[in-house]
Amino acid sequence: MSTTLTDEVRYRLLKHLADRPGASQRELARELGISVGKTNYCIRALIAKGWLKVRNFRRSDNKSAYLYVLTPRGIQEKVNATRAFLVRRMTEYQMAEEEIRLLTAEIEQWTRETEAAP
Repeated sequence: MSTTLTDEVRYRLLKHLADRPGASQRELARELGISVGKTNYCIRALIAKGWLKVRNFRRSDNKSAYLYVLTPRGIQEKVNATRAFLVRRMTEYQMAEEEIRLLTAEIEQWTRETEAAP
């Protein structure tokens, strides 16, 4: 994968396109918090990998409107990306949970020491 198409961007892009295949690149950029140029680059990367197909809306008043459709390989990649994203988030959660536990113990220790001081 390109460094521009990070695991998180890939996950969020595939998820968003699966949920809203008619979204414009501007909408996708806004939702993902990235530039329209980066969105276009990432979409092209997904197309090149065979994970995404692009179709024009036939009955659209806006003839430049596109429909982004995940291919069967794209659906499998969405599952893989979701799994990887979940594992990363769970690891981050566990690390945060441990840090909270240590900080809480530190505060309790300081409180005991402060209360015990003359």
